Amino acid sequence: MTPSIRSERKYLEILRILAETHEPLGAKRLSEKMAERGFVLSDRAVQYYLQYLDEMGFTEKIGNRGRILTEAGITESERALVDERLGFIISRLEQLAFQSTFDPAAGTGSIVYNLSFVREEDLKGAMAAFDEVAKAGYGFLNTYRIVDSDPRIPEGHVGIMTACSVTLDGVLQKMGIPTRLEYAGRIAVDENGSAGFLDLIGYRGTSVDPLNLFISAGLTSIRRLVTTRAGVGLANVRAVPAVARYRVEVAIGLMEECGFTFPAGGGIGEFNLPRHPYRLSIVAFSGMNMIGNAIEKGYSIRTEIGAGTIPFERLTETIGSR
Repeated sequence: MTPSIRSERKYLEILRILAETHEPLGAKRLSEKMAERGFVLSDRAVQYYLQYLDEMGFTEKIGNRGRILTEAGITESERALVDERLGFIISRLEQLAFQSTFDPAAGTGSIVYNLSFVREEDLKGAMAAFDEVAKAGYGFLNTYRIVDSDPRIPEGHVGIMTACSVTLDGVLQKMGIPTRLEYAGRIAVDENGSAGFLDLIGYRGTSVDPLNLFISAGLTSIRRLVTTRAGVGLANVRAVPAVARYRVEVAIGLMEECGFTFPAGGGIGEFNLPRHPYRLSIVAFSGMNMIGNAIEKGYSIRTEIGAGTIPFERLTETIGSR
């Protein structure tokens, strides 16, 4: 493969998807599968990549059914080792956390956001699903923003910005607290509010986004969680020095005053996580719970986790409306 393609992760991911599939795939299906792996591309953008891969001799079109890999494409996909993406997800999130400037004491500064794409005709229903999570207190922030104009939004779709929990990492870092985002997991909550993790995926050992993976695999029951207060949602786990507990409690208290939500006890040092004498676990509900609830209701939504940063006041100036 030429150096220009080796440096382009999207090309490599398309090759991997085709290598894992035993039938031709069209641009629409490839776009959906790319989104599951953390790459949000329109059908037209995927078509552009496919045309270039055709020119390189790595893919070929099978009538109207889609593309398959050629022998050269199979060879190239085998060379594209998975370690090229190991650590890519967490590196991007850590960079965004550093770039965020949110000050919970003042309620100003930039926060990290996720960007979701929903069909225009599904917007009303998706918003209702988002509102359910916000009202029940299982999102990361109790509001979101509708975006009509953005070059990343596919034709016929609307964008929805939700707060990403990596914002917490940025807040703690700005307070001088060393923070390490460790895991994404499925968290089970019972009627009494007790919670424990069912599964954890380490960010530094995965080549796909764990939160998208849990949702796409149908391993959540967020719809039941928001209606009965007992179900399975998504949360992130980060580690801080144990001696920083009081300062973390202050930070989380200030964030809660700004509309952010956390599990019982502020998510500090609770749950069924391994205990360490010098490190403290901090648990935060994921902003992806809003998206997961809408997907469980049957709406088709694609999401780019950690899509960028935005001033806090811009995300909160319109609550659940355009």
